[in-house]
Amino acid sequence: MTVRQQWALVGGFLAVVCGVLYGATRLFGGGAVTAGSRAPDFHATTIDATAHPVTLADFHGQVVLLNIWATWCVPCRSEMPSIENLQRAMGQRGLRIVAVSIDDPGQEQRIRDFVKQYGLTFEVLHDASSRIKDIYQTTGVPETFIIGRDDVIRKKVIGATDWNTDDNRALLAQLLSEPTH
Repeated sequence: MTVRQQWALVGGFLAVVCGVLYGATRLFGGGAVTAGSRAPDFHATTIDATAHPVTLADFHGQVVLLNIWATWCVPCRSEMPSIENLQRAMGQRGLRIVAVSIDDPGQEQRIRDFVKQYGLTFEVLHDASSRIKDIYQTTGVPETFIIGRDDVIRKKVIGATDWNTDDNRALLAQLLSEPTH
């Protein structure tokens, strides 16, 4: 095999690899879901007796803390009180906290019991299909996304965190002070 044939083979191989990568990014949403990217839409349902669908579009123009969690998740349980404290401190200022459970289908009562046990006063939804995990490319639970009024993710947190730190509150206060578009 000549050097020219070797280079042609390498070039052809690279073209195939680039094509596969391009196709994969188109198939899986076009890129990573991280700070600076547009928050993808999701579909979940309320957990009340007359469950109705909710999407991210329902919160357009608002500052949203989107938490993806599950009742069986121990770190989720440890994080929820700080999220509730944040709701009590900043909910009146316009912060929308949306917690989407990825519990299995049929677990709505378990989720309602969890909400009651922790005294949660923010929006709790259920995605029985767990599709939100794929849409937001999570690696586990909990994962949280701070979304600005412009639907851009401003912060992504993998794992449980204390939402009552000065840094977290300062970021949310700054986003809440930005004008509505």
